[in-house]
Formats: sequence, C-alpha cells, structure tokens
Amino acid sequence: MNMALTRRLSRRRSYSGMVFTKNLEYQPSFEYANKNLTLTGECAMGILSDSQISEEIRIEPFERAIKRPGSISFGVSSYGYDVRVGPNFKIFTNVNSEVVDPKNFSPRSFVDVDASADGSILIPPNSFALCETVEYFEIPRDVLAICVGKSTYARCGIIVNVTPLEPEWKGRITIEISNTTPLPAKIYANEGIAQIIFLRGEKVCTQSYADKRGKYQDQPGLTLPRVD
Repeated sequence: MNMALTRRLSRRRSYSGMVFTKNLEYQPSFEYANKNLTLTGECAMGILSDSQISEEIRIEPFERAIKRPGSISFGVSSYGYDVRVGPNFKIFTNVNSEVVDPKNFSPRSFVDVDASADGSILIPPNSFALCETVEYFEIPRDVLAICVGKSTYARCGIIVNVTPLEPEWKGRITIEISNTTPLPAKIYANEGIAQIIFLRGEKVCTQSYADKRGKYQDQPGLTLPRVD
C-alpha cells in the first residue's frame, strides 16, 4: 500500500490579534477496495497579548507585570491579566438554614466581612465566599474573556469560579471562591486571585451583553444571583 501524506501548517498574524490557523490536508494515494480518501480541516483562534491588552482593554487600575516579593502575583502577563481580590467579602453560612435558591437567593446566607484591617479572611471548611475584583473592566464588542484560577491557590484546594465576561460587559467582576478542604482557608485581600484571558472572535457578534441589557451590567458592588 502506497500513501502520499501531505501536511501543511501555516501561521499568520493580524493587527487585531494573534491568529493561528492550522490546515491539515490528507491525500492518501492508494487502492483499498477501490476507494480514495481525502480529509481536510481548519481551526482558528485569536488571543490577545500583553501589549494588546494594555492598548485595547480598559482595565482600571492597570498594573504592569513586576516582581512583588511576598505577594501573590497580579498585573498583566504574557497572554492575560491577573486580577486582585478586593477587601469586601460575603462568606456563606448555614446558620439560618436558608434554602440555596438561585432564583431567590437570601442575603441571610452570607456574613459580610471587611478585610481592610487584617488583610485577609478565612473561608470555613467546605464553604465558599463571594468577592469582587479591585479592577474595573470594559470588554470590547469583538472580545470574550474567560477566567481561570491561580496555581498558588489551586494547589491548596481553593477553587475560583467566574463565568465568561461577555462582549461589551463592564464593571468589577464578582468572583466565587470555594474552599474544598476540610480546614479553614486564608484568602489575601488586594493580591492576585485569578487570571483573565481575552479571546477575539473571527467576526463581531450581532448582539452584545450591552445590547440585551444584561442584569449584571456595571453591577454595583458584590451582587447576589438574580433572574430577570
């Protein structure tokens, strides 16, 4: 059986972001039950670099990537931005035995804690807390941002969860921090908590978060779940 396999890999750049295009073309040349097979495929992805983030994404205050001994890192990175957690937290409690209902979430399920004085808070075992970022964001219409946790906290069993930041969303990000361990977990205010990665779409969306008047647009402070 004779087979001629060709593989073509091309990489191109555009002003609007780094775009990687990978073309794979298989052209087998052989006879097998009198059938010939040709497979082609293409995938594209755009991700913003540090220089593009500083030029195209509104982040206030914006911090450069510098070494800060003794602190959990924050600021712009090669292909993302490490956000800081602010001093205000809502720590979940079951003292009032409320039902966890995403359509009607009771504020009695949280205890408000200000970490301005101590610089940190403790999340009880197997519990979670809500907080917000120090940074304010404005997402462009052709960009979607996703959040991933920082390795320092992840290695301690502390998980960060944020849903995607949709095109033309703006505000401070509400972050959920889960303590998956059977022990109290310490979270440091005004230090790094998560990384935001910015992806640019191949085409501008027809409807943005601002167009549909999303309920979490420019949310004032820590915002509990709600349904329109």
